Amino acid sequence: MSTPNEPAKPSASAGSAAASLSQVTIATPAEHDGDEPSEDTISSRGRKAKRAKDAKDAKDAKQQERDVDAIGPTGRPYREIPDPPPLERHGPALVMAMCNQKGGVGKTTSTINLGAALAECGRRVLLVDFDPQGALSVGLGIQPHELDQTVYNVIMERSVSITDVIRKTRVDGVDLLPSNIDLSAAEVQLVAEVGREHTLLRVLRPVMNDYDYVLVDCQPSLGLLTVNALTAADGVIIPLECEFFSLRGVALLIDTIEKVQERLNPKLDITGILATMYDPRTLHSKEVMARVVEAFGDTVFDTVINRTVRFPETTVAGEPITTWAPKSAGAAAYRALAREVIAR
Repeated sequence: MSTPNEPAKPSASAGSAAASLSQVTIATPAEHDGDEPSEDTISSRGRKAKRAKDAKDAKDAKQQERDVDAIGPTGRPYREIPDPPPLERHGPALVMAMCNQKGGVGKTTSTINLGAALAECGRRVLLVDFDPQGALSVGLGIQPHELDQTVYNVIMERSVSITDVIRKTRVDGVDLLPSNIDLSAAEVQLVAEVGREHTLLRVLRPVMNDYDYVLVDCQPSLGLLTVNALTAADGVIIPLECEFFSLRGVALLIDTIEKVQERLNPKLDITGILATMYDPRTLHSKEVMARVVEAFGDTVFDTVINRTVRFPETTVAGEPITTWAPKSAGAAAYRALAREVIAR
């Protein structure tokens, strides 16, 4: 996973990162006066409002492309990212765990949209729903409660093959290993298994040569399922909401990653930290961003995912933003993220 612009290691250990992040100051109401975001929605007036929003999304996307040589939201100039090289063949896959024990930070949204953007770059992608809530499956238009077989069956029943459970999605080049509430029982049942931390790796091994990337959407905890994902992974992408409470658990997550590196998976590395739900109009988002870059340096992706009502719309539609609103700023951001992930 080398690149001409290979990111530096995090500039702080888990302990020092926690100390640094704990110093984030909270702006007073007076400092925030006037910079609260207002959620734009498509009004009942219909097509006119929707056309106006589409035009704004296109303008934002073009503005993002024009600002390649400018200072990004991270406070650094954008690094030069080469065009993704074409592939002569697929596989073996790199496994990326989308991990953060805090919920609501954009793990599932990022898994879906990064996978779709990688597919646009000619990569074959397998998305693994490793959360009993099944949000990844829902986000791709599949109802988890209607599934007869899921990743749980592959894990717990030797007679079930992963190829029996993998499903095609609406996106060319993207497949899904779905999940539902049954997976919650696996965490208890795996406790008595030999080599329990390597179960997901064993499950994925037969299809590794069929894909270029396997993206694992982890549950919001640091339990046995998440440890399985980290043990199987080559890299970890940490979606981090630009909000103070999201910072508090990062040091604990880094500590867990370091333990997995030492005891279970020496090749595991932090691919990058992805800032999500960023609002450039708020002082608080900027303060949090500055602290994250200070603590983790070049490990932080240049790409930043802004707040937008487009993402909830895509969940209802059951498809990624790259196909639902292909000209939007959100789609452009995930395409840029895909380029960074390929480069790293």
